[in-house]
Amino acid sequence: MNEIIKSLFARKSIRSYTNQEISPQCKEEILRAAMEAPTAGNQQMYTILDITSQELKERLSVTCDNQPFIAKGKMVLIFCADFQKWYQAFSIAGCNPRKPGPGDFLLAVEDAAIAAQNAVTAAQSLGIGSCYIGDIMENYEIHKELLNLPEFVFPALMLVFGYPTPQQQEREKPRRTPLDFIVHENTYPRFSPEEIRESIADLKGEDFDSWMERFCKRKYQADFSLEMSRSVAAALKNFQE
Repeated sequence: MNEIIKSLFARKSIRSYTNQEISPQCKEEILRAAMEAPTAGNQQMYTILDITSQELKERLSVTCDNQPFIAKGKMVLIFCADFQKWYQAFSIAGCNPRKPGPGDFLLAVEDAAIAAQNAVTAAQSLGIGSCYIGDIMENYEIHKELLNLPEFVFPALMLVFGYPTPQQQEREKPRRTPLDFIVHENTYPRFSPEEIRESIADLKGEDFDSWMERFCKRKYQADFSLEMSRSVAAALKNFQE
């Protein structure tokens, strides 16, 4: 196993950081690594917002489902799906472009997510921990105003970075499902209830029904999850052809 694959296997979400600052050099390396990510048609349909304002970090720690550690991050980046620049460029060139549609929206989200994962991998190689914050998709109207987002720009995900504390370094990484629950040859299989139970129960190492009931309430049926769906639907209204 080479060093890159070892790093990917070892990487886990880090939510507690030391006081060590991230140097300008490391920050630039992470950002440049993000920009080297694969991108549809070399369009780079994303914008990265580097959140340096402590006041803004504090606000985001509240609007993103009340997660105080966001405000303590040594580097906070918001990856926005961005079709505004290309729509504007097409218009400037006299192309009479159509209004971006849902496909353009999803392609831009993919571009942003791929770039973000490059940033995470680069940070990991530098000994810098990171945590994805999907909750930036919540409160679309608030975040649109807070971040001064134009019409065809959507905050797809946020990353919080910092050097991990010893406790975070030693914490066991959560288990993943068996490979054959995720990877299938050529076509999508149909799982039996027993196969679903076995794979997910193995993931958490406890009773399937009791864990699933708690998880469903805490995640899938939670207020933040419902708000996230509402916010995405509200943003998508801008991407109707």
